[in-house]
Amino acid sequence: MITLKPLCKQLRWLVLLAAPLAGAGPLPELIPLPQTVEARPGVFTLAPQTRIVVSAGTRDTGRYLAAQLTPATGYHFKVKTTPGDPMPAGTIFLSINTNLPGVGAEGYDLSVTPEAVTLQGADAAGVFYGVQTLLQLLPPEIYATNTAAGVAWQAPCVHISDQPRFKWRGLMLDVSRHFYTKPEVERLLDLMAQQKLNTFHWHLVDDQGWRIEIKKYPRLTEVGAWRAGVGFKLDPASTTAYGKDGRYGGFYTQQDIKEVVAYAQSRHITIVPEIEMPGHCIAALAAYPEYSCSGGPYSIDATGGVFHGAYCAGNEATFTFLAGVLDEVMDLFPGQYIHIGGDEVRKDAWRNCEKCQERMRVEGLKDERQLQSYFIRRIEKIVDAHGHNLIGWSEIREGGLAPSAAVMDWIGGAVEAATNGHYVVMSPTKYGYFDHYQSTNHTTEPHAIGGYLPLSQVYAFEPIPAKLPPQFDAQILGGQANLWTEYVPNFRHVQYMVFPRICALSEALWSPKDARDWTSFQQRLPAELARLDEEGVNYRKGFSE
Repeated sequence: MITLKPLCKQLRWLVLLAAPLAGAGPLPELIPLPQTVEARPGVFTLAPQTRIVVSAGTRDTGRYLAAQLTPATGYHFKVKTTPGDPMPAGTIFLSINTNLPGVGAEGYDLSVTPEAVTLQGADAAGVFYGVQTLLQLLPPEIYATNTAAGVAWQAPCVHISDQPRFKWRGLMLDVSRHFYTKPEVERLLDLMAQQKLNTFHWHLVDDQGWRIEIKKYPRLTEVGAWRAGVGFKLDPASTTAYGKDGRYGGFYTQQDIKEVVAYAQSRHITIVPEIEMPGHCIAALAAYPEYSCSGGPYSIDATGGVFHGAYCAGNEATFTFLAGVLDEVMDLFPGQYIHIGGDEVRKDAWRNCEKCQERMRVEGLKDERQLQSYFIRRIEKIVDAHGHNLIGWSEIREGGLAPSAAVMDWIGGAVEAATNGHYVVMSPTKYGYFDHYQSTNHTTEPHAIGGYLPLSQVYAFEPIPAKLPPQFDAQILGGQANLWTEYVPNFRHVQYMVFPRICALSEALWSPKDARDWTSFQQRLPAELARLDEEGVNYRKGFSE
């Protein structure tokens, strides 16, 4: 057996990887790399009579598996709660076993023999992730959307025991700069699930667009969801997100949101909505300028410049407005965390606002940084009262971090926050900003915001900060990548920026730290790219950097 434990040495892992058991075939090309893999002789063959047998809590995953297997094979797999008598050859068993040795939350144990596939998960999520591994064991054509003729639907016999290293494995998509349709968002969720990612951070509002229906404040979408054109000096034909009146943008109705949330839950993905405040709010202020310091007017632009708007922290009506917005948001998203942004707040307006300055005097705040902390703490109480927790970017630490808030670290502060008992999600620009170029030769790449983030650097991402004392490691929930979309006007471009970098991120967040090896990953990646080819994913070709 090849066992990848935290104490094993990288060199030993490379030797083992190259030398599977005698009589067994080569090790399967899996991403992310499982904790333990034992190659065994023989193959399991899918056939028209193959049944999927499910136990309590796994029926939905059984149906998901059948739906994934049917298009390419042309077989119609029956999902049963009992195997039947006699048991047909080639049965796939799915079950939950909360007492799997050495397997924790989201983990699974997968045994493939010539006679059957037995998949046990520590929980329903574990069964689902085991199914993703099972699909990777089959030929890449299993991901085709139409029947693939002449393919031997065989999986190598193996025993795999696996679980994730981190509980937060995420991807952020900015839909404010450019709007992506509900089916496109759901397609991204499909692809995330295949990579065993479990958190979708949905950046729903920013200066350039408000994308979520709030029934109490209809102008947020009537006005805030639209702008005159695509902006960012992009070709207007690079996107189709235009309304009937020619304005550029769009939004998700509350029914859309409910359906996307349910779709994500069926793939064991939690959605974390982001409603930016106190800055990055021009789209909201264009609709409701009375919640600004100046009273407006504001217009939504997309020149790519720096925006200066902020909600008025001295106006009590501002907090009433935001409470009304968050009430509806929190009713739509059942996950633990509500993201409120809190980054890059331009405080000029507060310095020149009589109401904000009066608020500082009354509350005994010495500067605008503390006023920002006051603002975030007020919002935290609203979020906490609904049974959620607040999370924000690194800057929410300014002036003092709200008591129960979690930090999403993009520019520092993780060690300070974690050692003070706060949870942290690591999302540093150096490893996780997918809006950056994938090559130093910009003539071969579509225009990007700048920076350079090759695949190899994403793979080197280590979420535990080097300076964090080990006793606080548990405060690091995990990590995520962020796709800011100023220069990403359509969904095929989204795919290009995300893949295959998300494959590297997946392994960095799932697999044992000491088992990760760039050479091994490069050897396994072509098989993953073949799967993406079958699905029609527009990934970046060439991955040596």
